[in-house]
Amino acid sequence: MTLTHVAIDEKVLDQNLSLLNQDLGSLLKTASEIRFEQYSNLITYSPKVFIPLTNLCRDKCGYCTFSKPPARLESPYLNFDQVLDIAKKGESAGCFEALFTLGEKPELRYPQAKQWLDQHDYSSTVEYLYDCSKMVMDETGLLPHLNPGALSFDELHKLREVSISQGMMLESIQSDLKCHLDSPDKDPKRRIDTLTYAGELNIPYTTGILVGIGESPESIVESLTLIAELHRRYRHIQEVIIQNFLPKADTKMHAHLPCDTKLHQKAIALARIILPADISVQAPPNLVENVDYLLESGINDLGGISPVTIDHVNPEKAWPQIEELTALMDKLGFNLVPRLTAYPKYIEQRQTFIDSAHHTKVIRLTDSNLLGRDTNWWPGGEMGVPKIGTKGPLSSTTTKNTEITEILESVRLGQDLDLNQIHKLFDARGKDAEAVFYFADDMRKSIVGDDITFVKNRNINYTNVCTFKCRFCAFSKGPLSLNLRGDPYLLDLEELAKRASEAYSMGA
Repeated sequence: MTLTHVAIDEKVLDQNLSLLNQDLGSLLKTASEIRFEQYSNLITYSPKVFIPLTNLCRDKCGYCTFSKPPARLESPYLNFDQVLDIAKKGESAGCFEALFTLGEKPELRYPQAKQWLDQHDYSSTVEYLYDCSKMVMDETGLLPHLNPGALSFDELHKLREVSISQGMMLESIQSDLKCHLDSPDKDPKRRIDTLTYAGELNIPYTTGILVGIGESPESIVESLTLIAELHRRYRHIQEVIIQNFLPKADTKMHAHLPCDTKLHQKAIALARIILPADISVQAPPNLVENVDYLLESGINDLGGISPVTIDHVNPEKAWPQIEELTALMDKLGFNLVPRLTAYPKYIEQRQTFIDSAHHTKVIRLTDSNLLGRDTNWWPGGEMGVPKIGTKGPLSSTTTKNTEITEILESVRLGQDLDLNQIHKLFDARGKDAEAVFYFADDMRKSIVGDDITFVKNRNINYTNVCTFKCRFCAFSKGPLSLNLRGDPYLLDLEELAKRASEAYSMGA
């Protein structure tokens, strides 16, 4: 079957459509099992700042309050200073992501936008976005994620140079939705073309569907099936957002009913079941009254949350506080952890998916699991060891993660761990990690008590010349002719004996 112009296996689509006949409870159970198998109890989010480069847009979507006419704006675009000011505030607040959000090609609709771009020597909004993103990449510690809408192959390719990831909501492949009248960029073919180009260019990409805008249940399944097919072809879809529609004042759909909670749950569960397991499923936490039901439905990501800027697309909905979300996750047995705008898989495969100019910057922001660093501490650095938790007996440090509990119990019984179990312990976060730390501390007490031993010694390095070329080493030197980081040396036997004698006399 062909959905617009992407061929989909008829059997696959029929199988996915049959999921609509299952009851909600069964779908939620299956989705949760898939989520746990792939992500365990980890829930991620991206600390970010919103940079609304322009609120002008040539589309006239019936639900949008982000788009505004020129008369309601002080300027058609943010200037460089405004962009950099927002970015630096985000950097100071510990954000990783600079989310550039903007309307689609406003210069094709508004003379004011075209005039502003001409005055600043730009031929298009995308060209101006390029320079703004490059500035943020060069002058701050943030990583740009760009949402400029439906683009051409060349536009996506150009923006890839100055961003880590990009995105565009598919919304729906249903072409007759009233809310998309007079919105040329919401033509499903244009958006599918963009998704395809992003795949051909190996861009870590975010997309999603908007649920409750008048689409049929079948079109929800068809949209998800198409996204799954594109990802199987290119492996570039890093996350799919399942966003619930909410009516807004001063829009054509102000009287439209909000997305039903059960419909939203069903769409999330369907996404988790239909999409390949390595695609993260996300739902915005500020658009629901109860985050619990998002977790029940199979999400593993809460998207971007900003400590600095509002949600400019849904300004009436405040972001939840990270401390409150963390406490809720802990109560429900999940660990909330920050990530970068590119997911770990794409950072690991950065040679393919991220421009080489940004590799060092990306790695410096990641931890050993290629998620976002939650502290600037590292072993051997000047910063003190961060506080892990309130020290207490092992019995008071519990985790709701049954996998971790069972692994630690195996250790207590003297059983050997396999490689997968060891990986699980290294991947432990939050309360799970504290349980591992305190268990290890308890083992230490039972084996050696509270005595900590050390050896008095002296390092005697008889030469610093080495034939290996380890990239992390600052000690070794090459032959003098190579002039590598200082002079090479070779100590004679007399010098070796002298240094050993000195160490002995000092108690070594």
